[in-house]
Amino acid sequence: MQKNILKSGIEISEIGLGCMSLGTNYAQAEPIIERAIEHDITYFDTADIYDRGINEEIVGKALKKYQNRDDIVIGTKVGNHLADDGSTFWDPSKKYIKTAVKSSLQRLGLNHLDLYQLHGGTIDDPLDETISAFDELKKEGVIRAYGISSIRPNVIDYYLEHSEIETLMSQLNLIDNRPEALLNAIHAKNVKVLARGPVFKGLLTANSNHVLDNKFKDGIFEYSNQELGETIASVKEVESNLTGLTFKYLTSKDPIGSIIVGASSIEQLDENINNYEASKEISFEKLKAACGRVKNLEYTQHLK
Repeated sequence: MQKNILKSGIEISEIGLGCMSLGTNYAQAEPIIERAIEHDITYFDTADIYDRGINEEIVGKALKKYQNRDDIVIGTKVGNHLADDGSTFWDPSKKYIKTAVKSSLQRLGLNHLDLYQLHGGTIDDPLDETISAFDELKKEGVIRAYGISSIRPNVIDYYLEHSEIETLMSQLNLIDNRPEALLNAIHAKNVKVLARGPVFKGLLTANSNHVLDNKFKDGIFEYSNQELGETIASVKEVESNLTGLTFKYLTSKDPIGSIIVGASSIEQLDENINNYEASKEISFEKLKAACGRVKNLEYTQHLK
């Protein structure tokens, strides 16, 4: 498995396990994490909000036996404040971030975090205060690196210019190619992209027709349902393995750090790994042809 290096020297596997889909049953989740390690996946992505902290507990418990391995990297996220009544509200304050990290560490069973990410954010946040919270945690040795999870260009631009983020998690795939406009700036700052949604809710899989009818009835972005179906059919003419193709698309981008795949079963994880390996055999000529058959989308909101 290809490993990509963050500015701090942390190495992350080019395929990362998105742990949100693991569920709350440890007996079912633990074998998936074990299989990920068998596949040489070393980056595990979770968040404090997933299943109200249970996901962090499961990830921490399953990976506890590997804590002596320097290559296992855990990333979690903060910002969605879970209230006592079960509701959430957005809280990017320094006070909350520096309190919440302690709870995440406890649930994960760790004394420090590899990667801590802001789980969203707007341009109206107290941005400098938020950044200082992460900077202080890093200086204190509580975290090794930090990043943001965002699809807002104005927020991303601010963090690129005013912080020491090492990762940007954002949806990116062959159809949702909006972040392309930001990739040069991201790469210039030596920030790595954690690409979530690589198969776009299943649209970029062998099950594309079913997903198109069930999840994209009204289309999406600049695509109507019909246009999306026609585009997928056209891309299939170039390469029938849509998942392999979107993996090829992602790994061809310089800032890619890790492609975050979710898995609720061992079989689903195996399929993703098989397609990742198959993507290496897809030519750049095919990739270029496929890219020529999709729309070049651009962000239309949160630009300033």
